[in-house]
Amino acid sequence: MAILSTATCSACGKQSEIPVPNRVNVKDSPDLKDRVRDGSLFVWECPSCGSVNLYRGECLYHDPDNRQMFFLLPPGSLAPENEQALEAQSAALSESLPGYVLRRVDDIGSLMEKVNIFDCGLDDCVIEMCKHITKLEMSEKGSEGIMDAALKFYKLEGADNDLIFTYPSEGSMQCIRTGFNVYEDCAGIIRRNPSVRPSSGFARIDPAWVARFFR
Repeated sequence: MAILSTATCSACGKQSEIPVPNRVNVKDSPDLKDRVRDGSLFVWECPSCGSVNLYRGECLYHDPDNRQMFFLLPPGSLAPENEQALEAQSAALSESLPGYVLRRVDDIGSLMEKVNIFDCGLDDCVIEMCKHITKLEMSEKGSEGIMDAALKFYKLEGADNDLIFTYPSEGSMQCIRTGFNVYEDCAGIIRRNPSVRPSSGFARIDPAWVARFFR
């Protein structure tokens, strides 16, 4: 059963119980999956003043059928000692749920992306490597600032399954198209170097993770 969250309105400062669950089981509530993917689940209206807010708390996303669990935990949510406890608990969870993909993300956009990546039958480790290589290639061609761009996987498009990435720039969303051959090349690199795969627990697979392999 979903547990509702408590949040404070950014406009009027009133605290309310809001209709945003901090646990989502898409087997029990399949309608919530699309609302996670498009982000609408995390938008709420203040019952006191009517202002629209974005949820800032934690959420555990669970897809039992596809053996996926993604933990949205914004930075600063846990004290250092609780971080250590979480690492121990998540390692134990990996042992009790063999074959599960466990991921930790810092923000709603990253949670949306994880769900989207796996729904497309892709691997988030490979996608992160694709994004990094794509940015390196664009930087070499003169695209200033692209290495700092927050690329997100958006979709597969066309007969050849081109990868479409988006990123915000100067107040609008930009798109980058990358051939699926880049994904296949990156998948091959990871297959040949299995040590890059994350260890047990809720792993962070993000730009900081992939940058370690390109120093």
